Amino acid sequence: MLAVTILGNNSALPAFDRHPTAQIITLDEFLFLVDCGEGTQMQMAKYKIRRSRIQHIFISHLHGDHYFGLIGLLTSMGLLGRELDLHLFAPAALKEIIDLQLKVADTVLPYTLHFHPLEGDRLLVKNDKFSVRSFPVSHRIPCWGFRFEQVKAPRKINPELARLNEIPAAFLDRLKWGEDYTTKDGRVIPNAAVTEAAAPPKSYAYSADTTYDESIISQVQGVDLLYHEATYLKDLEDRALKRFHCTTHQAARIAEKAGVARLIIGHFSSKYEKLDLFEAEVREVFPNSALAQEGVSYRI
Repeated sequence: MLAVTILGNNSALPAFDRHPTAQIITLDEFLFLVDCGEGTQMQMAKYKIRRSRIQHIFISHLHGDHYFGLIGLLTSMGLLGRELDLHLFAPAALKEIIDLQLKVADTVLPYTLHFHPLEGDRLLVKNDKFSVRSFPVSHRIPCWGFRFEQVKAPRKINPELARLNEIPAAFLDRLKWGEDYTTKDGRVIPNAAVTEAAAPPKSYAYSADTTYDESIISQVQGVDLLYHEATYLKDLEDRALKRFHCTTHQAARIAEKAGVARLIIGHFSSKYEKLDLFEAEVREVFPNSALAQEGVSYRI
């Protein structure tokens, strides 16, 4: 299962009960945090996100609305007794900022924080269940997007057949990933006898803050769900270009050219109180689009 939960969908200024950028990606049993604007902890509490399950955090760039909530989250994890390692992927300069914040506060985290600087287009994490890749986007300062993919989807277990073959509950998770079961008397129960193949692996791309840039297309090609910023409505294309952002129609054109299955847009300018026109405009170009609504989980 792959899903994206929106914690913040606004741009630089919190307004109209909308918060700066933050998202939780759920991939089977794993949780990833992407960006961490002000108020992220409060949003996590509101929407019942278990921060203890987060092992990887990805920060796209060092504009405050994308990381000003991070140091609070890191220290709160420590205050709550976290011991599990945490991996942080971010622009290199963030390490110095975090080190200084911890130093002046005389704070030592009780867990190991592994810092991984972002560099160009590269594979960040890969195991037998998922992979995460970074790619540069076109913003005023160095900025990255991220692509999340299932390496393979878990197989579907037939509970009745598993019970008839006396396969213990403790082994069911291993069945999902294709293992055969060997009984105590040495008889092998083939995996295919009690499971079915799952749907093809799912994918999600987060494009971060960017101008209209067709180089992104190859990086997000064919994903099941694309998040693309649309800070402005279509009539403010000149302003979007000057501020290194996009409009509704520009985000939709990227989705169309990349052949993605579905698009969600966010990072709305605080100049807009109502967002109805954003949805109408983006669907003019790419019908299978939606607004990134706070508190909503978009399941793939």
